[in-house]
Amino acid sequence: MNILICVGIMAVTAWIESLMGRLPFCKCGIVGLWSGNIWSSQNSQQLADPYTFTHMLHGVLWYSLIWLIFPKRITLLQRLVIAVAFESGWEILENSNFIIDRYRTATISLDYYGDSIFNSMGDILAMAFGFLVTSRMPIRWMAMGAVVLDLVLLWWIHDNLALNIIMLIHPVAALRNWQLLR
Repeated sequence: MNILICVGIMAVTAWIESLMGRLPFCKCGIVGLWSGNIWSSQNSQQLADPYTFTHMLHGVLWYSLIWLIFPKRITLLQRLVIAVAFESGWEILENSNFIIDRYRTATISLDYYGDSIFNSMGDILAMAFGFLVTSRMPIRWMAMGAVVLDLVLLWWIHDNLALNIIMLIHPVAALRNWQLLR
């Protein structure tokens, strides 16, 4: 039942995003599972891209936060429903004109025009994956893994979850300039 609720939340999210003008798939006409170039017009349009890994980290964070709020009072699948609801809310907010404009002016996402619905659903699934992996791993290992993954992203694409948060809340010109050196 909880999995069906998650699917329902995702379906409502896709519907809301379509009402917001988000395209189902890349306007380029290509439907793919992966787009590895963050400077490509297919970034945030295919099922997964380098930023998918930041959504896995969202899963680590949602699991940790929900566990702190509801320790052992609700089941893992009930926690997953809560996490999917929060991540779906983020996907809707992330694809609002306000956040899209913020990304374009404050971050390295100069040509960002929002996620395709396909990519948003991939992001929610990536969060769920990160959430479920976190539920099975010792906290120490998960924390180290999350830090390593964020550092790998920093090296690989000059961006990661930590920088994304910093640049959205309080942009730092020196960081943005460093990110653009790629």
